[in-house]
Amino acid sequence: MATADVEAVWRIESARIVAALTRFTGDFGLAEDAAQEAVAEALTSWPLAAPANPAGWLMATARRRAIDALRRRSALQGRHALLAADPVVDEDFDPDRIDDDILALMFVSCHPVLSREAQVALTLRVVGGLSSEQIARAFLVPVPTVQARITRAKKTIAAAGVPFALPATGERRERLGGVLSVLYVIFTEGSTATSGDRLLRPDVAYEAVRLARTLAALQPDEPEVHGLLALCELTAARFPARTGPDGAPVLLADQDRRRWDHSAISRGLAALVKASTRGLGPYGLQAAIAAAHATAPSVEQTDWDRIVVLYEALGRVAPSPVVELNRAVAVAMASGPAQALAIVDELIAADRLPGSHLVPTVRGELLARLGRLPEARAELELAARLCANQRERSVLLGKAAALG
Repeated sequence: MATADVEAVWRIESARIVAALTRFTGDFGLAEDAAQEAVAEALTSWPLAAPANPAGWLMATARRRAIDALRRRSALQGRHALLAADPVVDEDFDPDRIDDDILALMFVSCHPVLSREAQVALTLRVVGGLSSEQIARAFLVPVPTVQARITRAKKTIAAAGVPFALPATGERRERLGGVLSVLYVIFTEGSTATSGDRLLRPDVAYEAVRLARTLAALQPDEPEVHGLLALCELTAARFPARTGPDGAPVLLADQDRRRWDHSAISRGLAALVKASTRGLGPYGLQAAIAAAHATAPSVEQTDWDRIVVLYEALGRVAPSPVVELNRAVAVAMASGPAQALAIVDELIAADRLPGSHLVPTVRGELLARLGRLPEARAELELAARLCANQRERSVLLGKAAALG
């Protein structure tokens, strides 16, 4: 069995294994360490003799590692006997089982005692199964930084005495927002990288989609969970057409919509129906906007009036300057650039998005449509200077040059 096979099994099963070990040991950090040791052992032994049940092998090996660690802790002498007697062995581990252990693991990884950066790193590590190196590459930070965040997060959880258990119903609903927010941050970084030389980081985005699907299966009665899943599916559906063969961005108006993933669009629309049972929340409204794009034959035939209304609703339930900026783009398409420019200038006057390349990008586009070409070029050149993503920067510079 090749290294890639070991990594694939780990990505799929890591959350169940870490969750089960945490429930058995009562020690989140120990469970994660034991699971990592098991996968390291698999990388050595599986190429020589692949197990019949890879997931069960990882579980049994990780459990043995946990028992060894507990034996070394004199204060916990009685606990390893309980673990040793537990009947979880290779043939008992069901790789298709999804239970509340994984949900509890998500709530632990996204506990409010942790910073947002730590929540993202820990979720990707213990729930998503990504290595520190993969997380570091995704967010363009040094590997030691990621490792330090994960180590501090585990120590913080231990020091705070965070239990490995599902919160009570009321508390769970309060903390569910944090879990959704972390998954949204992960997906957003994957769908439009904030920096680097790639527009998309599909591996990161698809990991967020996978985790959102898992969460929807575990929390089927929470509309906003389905709203986030719908948003992720509908946005990811456009990935195949968003870049050219050389990785250069392809603007929405120029995308070949036949290349969109129409099965993902169908899944997203189905999730959006589930999100609508009690009225759309912030993620559901964003998904409805994505659905309007995904189902339109072209940019010109898109229902821009509906998108404007959806952004207005989103601005009321989850106000933010980015929502207002996106509303301005929709208003420009529905009613013309002059009205949209007034919205953007209000954001600038209020200094709502200082240092962001998004505001001069939109303002430059609007000015160009109004025929104010020198001003438009200056705005697009400013946007390029502020943009940290090399691919986006090249598009902005190209637009500015075209106005010369």
